[in-house]
Amino acid sequence: MTPSCSPAIRTGSSCCVGSELWTGPPRTRATLLAFERELTTGHYAYRFRHDERPLEEAEGAFLLCGFIMALAEHQQHRHEEALRWFERNRAACGTTGLFAEEFDIRHRQLRGNVPQAFVHALFLESATRLAAPPP
Repeated sequence: MTPSCSPAIRTGSSCCVGSELWTGPPRTRATLLAFERELTTGHYAYRFRHDERPLEEAEGAFLLCGFIMALAEHQQHRHEEALRWFERNRAACGTTGLFAEEFDIRHRQLRGNVPQAFVHALFLESATRLAAPPP
């Protein structure tokens, strides 16, 4: 079944993919998809590709980026995907409940600065926004 698209979609202020509606300019969704394809693994996000090694071998997952992905997916009205990003990164806190800058997914260890205030701020913002309906 072909989804029906609103006039906003036909004018280019939104785009329709499959049966889901993505808000914002089409390049917003394209950028999000490119980032997800190139710099994420299993709902963990990385800052950049160091070389040809798998992302998780070059550095730890950058938790700040994981929470930003949760917010981006929420803004795109992909609530279940936003929750997956949020929960995966939320679970990367240490036994004290504090977040570090990075998380080594293979060894399940915190890396970098502990506690990392920016990660905690994005964690709280993500939790607040995901509890509310999408914009």
